[in-house]
Amino acid sequence: MDKTALILVDIQNDYFPGGKMTLHETEKAAQNARAVLDHFRENNLPLFHIQHVFNDKQAPFFAPDTEGVNIHQLVAPLEKETVIQKHFPNSFLHTPLEAELKRKGIEHVVIVGMMSHMCIDATSRAAVDLDFSCTVIEDACTCPDLTFNDKTIKAEDVHCAFMAALGSLYATIKTTNDFLAKVTN
Repeated sequence: MDKTALILVDIQNDYFPGGKMTLHETEKAAQNARAVLDHFRENNLPLFHIQHVFNDKQAPFFAPDTEGVNIHQLVAPLEKETVIQKHFPNSFLHTPLEAELKRKGIEHVVIVGMMSHMCIDATSRAAVDLDFSCTVIEDACTCPDLTFNDKTIKAEDVHCAFMAALGSLYATIKTTNDFLAKVTN
């Protein structure tokens, strides 16, 4: 684990009940992300909080200077922890994330956060394209229901489809319990 870092993607208030874009079982995913975060903190391992900020105050969510853009209290960064702001689904695009990981000698990233079909997918694929191996903690991620051709696709199905796609080539897919059991034994 000494060449491994945790990336917490967009676990922000607008995705929680009362926010501008509530996702499916957000609290459950955030609780699992917190368990993984606690492991990284307890073992003094590198971690990076990613915060999506839209550059437009009229943004549908994550608007600058709103409560919704803030990282949720369950995984709020400590003073010494790195927060990287992004403006695109891919956490590496036009951010210092790649340089920071390489500066620390990181070879493997563990990804948790929101949304499975968008930022988790884009960030995981980019990580592999940049020569990092990748683990996604699937029950520490979530997404919303989606609509396509007047058909609603349930969040659970969206999530499973994206985890299956990522797991076929890009990432090792683990549950929180499986990941923590492996790294604590």
